[in-house]
Amino acid sequence: MEMKAIRDGFGEALTELGKQNPRVVVLSGDLEDSTKAAAFKKEFPARFFNMGISEQDMIGTAAGMGREGFIPFACSFAVFLTNRAYDQIRITVCYNKANVKLAGSHAGISAGSDGATAQCLEDIAIMRALPNMTVICPADAVEVKKAVRAAAAHPGPVYIRTARTASEVVTTEATPFSVGKALTLREGKDLAIIACGIMVPEALRAAALLERSGVNAAVINMSTIKPLDREAVISAAKKYGAIVTAEEHQRAGGLGAAVAEVLSASFPVPVEFVAVNDSFGESGEPEELLAKYGLKDVDIARAASAVLRRRK
Repeated sequence: MEMKAIRDGFGEALTELGKQNPRVVVLSGDLEDSTKAAAFKKEFPARFFNMGISEQDMIGTAAGMGREGFIPFACSFAVFLTNRAYDQIRITVCYNKANVKLAGSHAGISAGSDGATAQCLEDIAIMRALPNMTVICPADAVEVKKAVRAAAAHPGPVYIRTARTASEVVTTEATPFSVGKALTLREGKDLAIIACGIMVPEALRAAALLERSGVNAAVINMSTIKPLDREAVISAAKKYGAIVTAEEHQRAGGLGAAVAEVLSASFPVPVEFVAVNDSFGESGEPEELLAKYGLKDVDIARAASAVLRRRK
């Protein structure tokens, strides 16, 4: 399968969007090369603003631009964007319902050798707790382009999570995408695996592994984590009676927690969580780190076996 980093698709989408809409502007926390916003900078230098290593100022400036009718995309590493500028995101953006689009790159442990201080495993929890914030975690470099276009058209604050490492492209240009809607990529009959981001390809590989042992797993791409597609979650619970969630994020507060909140209130079924369990990351190669922290296809398959035993 084609391998491509989600951040690469994000950079391409920004430039394409810039050509279509002159109101689109981009702000960078001095990381435009890493976030792939550099292509927009080259194409539209008058609409690009390097704010330096000053994330709080970048968010305030983006909010002002949004109030003046622009569509600002503020880009940085997810850890710097959501942690250092949290107060500005909370008050200046979310409280005021400012039309600001946040792009957090290098999310998860697959940021690799940069280590724990540059990896972000808390951003989904932080962003989905904020009123008025929409949270999107695209599955691949194709879907992120649709997410960028949708974010630009969506009124109010949006957070888009992207990854550094190359991952399989599992969607196509024809694959539907809509904010707030999940998409079943693989039908099944025994359980459902609900995943986001680079864990979607891992979930599809896990389903193939499970099939060898006679287990037929559905795979659902939950690319929008807030607002969560409650109908899709409840429907999967009723149909399969067992759920596995998979995310490159802390177990606390992420996709799994969002799914469990819906199920506990509406249709309780056994759930297993594939996520980082209350730990910081470390330096290493992306594949090594994913394996060490239990985020590979074999780990999802193991969780599937566990949840099926619980269902019985």
